[in-house]
Amino acid sequence: MKDRFKLEQLWSWVLKVRSAAGDTGKKGGLQLGRFWSTVVAFLVIYLIVKWVIPLVSRWLTGLPFPLPVPGTLALFYMILAVAALYVYISFSEERLEEFLVPIRRLLLGLYGARTRTVVLAVIPLFIGWQVYSATVPKISSPTSLRIQHPSSNFPKDMEALKNPLMNPGDAEVDKFIEEAKANSVQFIPEAAEEIEKVKGKYDNILGFIPTEPVQTFLKDLKAGNINREKAKQALREKYLFEGRILYAMNCRACHGDSTAGDGPMADGFRLRPINFTENGTIETIVEGYTFWRVSNGGRGLPPEATPWDSAMPVWKADIPDEYRWRIIMAEYELAQKTPRQPEKLAEAEGKKE
Repeated sequence: MKDRFKLEQLWSWVLKVRSAAGDTGKKGGLQLGRFWSTVVAFLVIYLIVKWVIPLVSRWLTGLPFPLPVPGTLALFYMILAVAALYVYISFSEERLEEFLVPIRRLLLGLYGARTRTVVLAVIPLFIGWQVYSATVPKISSPTSLRIQHPSSNFPKDMEALKNPLMNPGDAEVDKFIEEAKANSVQFIPEAAEEIEKVKGKYDNILGFIPTEPVQTFLKDLKAGNINREKAKQALREKYLFEGRILYAMNCRACHGDSTAGDGPMADGFRLRPINFTENGTIETIVEGYTFWRVSNGGRGLPPEATPWDSAMPVWKADIPDEYRWRIIMAEYELAQKTPRQPEKLAEAEGKKE
């Protein structure tokens, strides 16, 4: 609602300016010829792209910095502006003739020989300077470096947060064992389609998961020799299976099948998704940070993340906590990485051993 109100205010201002301009023309105010009105229109478009859009973006988003239009996109806009002005001018012989009058007068020296000489000297010098500035090699440090894992607003109480699905409680394991005995293990609704494909093909619904922990658990279950620790491992494999489905539904398009940042949409972003299979990415951060990062997306990053803004959505608005933990399990497993242990926690565990 707030953004809509701001847009309505901006549109109201544009209408007022347009109305004022129309009133000035009707009252016989300043009249520009076709040539100079075209020049002014071009300059106004350039100012809007260069200055107004960044200022309006800062106003609409509430960020402490403007969002400039990328140079390539600005050039594209200006080319479109030139093309549109050319079509407008050449639409009729009268407009074209009116536009060319000042140019012809300048070339004929009707504004003075000195004026013609200055203008004809300045134009090629200006174009030459622009070409030189665009092509000359520049040696300069980047305005800002990319911070791969910005964390100035990362809640400290989440640093020791562990994935609860990696260590299910006794009650959860007991429930899983009872469901497995009755061949009625419950999967998330998103897995229903995959479950339907294998329904009836196995003695137990868990049979389609080929990993060793699940198959070992099913053998023990059939023999009546149930081991709680093996059941816990099988339950983790079930969570991992569900996590892969959720990853494919919500993350694969950008992060790719193997979390290498090569999904079909990856090239469409200013900043490609990070390759999680490389050393120095998700294995350098604790699980609590991964959960916080997935939950809050690009909009939750602190100011030092700019200008390398992430396009990741705020997943906590659409995906519940237990689903996000499943996705994180899948991400680490697909990337063949393990999360970093918090230093204090790692020291405490080392002392216990």
